[in-house]
Amino acid sequence: MNNFSKFYQQIAVNRLSHWLNTLPAQLDHWHKNNLHGDYKHWQKTLEALPHASSPSIDLTNSVTVGTKADFNEGEHKRLESLLKKFKPWRKGPYHIHGLHIDTEWRSDFKWDRLAKHISDLSGRYVLDIGCGSGYHLWRMRGAGAKFVVGIDPTQLFLMQFSAVQHFIQDETVNLLPLGVEQLPELASFDTVFAMGVLYHRRSPIDFLYQLKAQLAPGGELVLETLIVDGDENTVLVPGERYAKMRNVWFLPSAKAMCAWLERCGFTNIRVVNTDITALEEQRKTDWIDTESLSDFLDPNDHSKTIEGYPAPQRAIFIANKK
Repeated sequence: MNNFSKFYQQIAVNRLSHWLNTLPAQLDHWHKNNLHGDYKHWQKTLEALPHASSPSIDLTNSVTVGTKADFNEGEHKRLESLLKKFKPWRKGPYHIHGLHIDTEWRSDFKWDRLAKHISDLSGRYVLDIGCGSGYHLWRMRGAGAKFVVGIDPTQLFLMQFSAVQHFIQDETVNLLPLGVEQLPELASFDTVFAMGVLYHRRSPIDFLYQLKAQLAPGGELVLETLIVDGDENTVLVPGERYAKMRNVWFLPSAKAMCAWLERCGFTNIRVVNTDITALEEQRKTDWIDTESLSDFLDPNDHSKTIEGYPAPQRAIFIANKK
């Protein structure tokens, strides 16, 4: 079900055709050598998903496909049982034929914070790096993007995306199981999103250059990351864990982040939003089997993480490539 031949056919006739020099070999190697142990079981689950004829689709205000009336009660229960085999569902929410996939993150909150600040996506080629299950890919398409590509190496996210794609069937929206370090210098996207990724990178400056390399001249970067209070020289380097996460390396202040972007050659740099992550935005639901934000904070002082660092604060930065 995860056959990338249609993607190759599409990019062969658009501005991404030069990606065919490297991409098929990369994905062939991935398929032969790096499949998750549950991959075949996930594939069978995808193949068992029911079909509905001509469903209504809303990607403008949400990610909604069809209504509950599209399936009978038994089919609806089966749909829920199948989709729960892909737990944990981190980013969303999704509404699939009346089934509400209540994901850990209310990713629609983030979209609402940034949508009014970004350039009009109509007709644009868009890349989302570290896209998770692809929730924002669908919102980008709903905002008018012409061609949307997400990359994320986590194979469960690819399966979740494929499950949603099974119902939406929009070939202009694609997710590839790649990391940013596997991208060549494509220099072809009008907008590049990188949200919730920078603090997971051991070298944030290298990461910014990798983002820049994907943008066409004049293209727009939309970057969201964890920050701390402070001046242009303030950067928190956590110990072994931050909010119970092992892979958090650098949390700059907003001013330091702007300085990094400027050093990397970006222009028109601005901070368009800062926000403390709320318990309403990241929380436990029936669609995850793990801890969530309330478990990562000091139970006696929610302004701190369980380790004593400042609680998660996020900022959205927008900048342009010359």
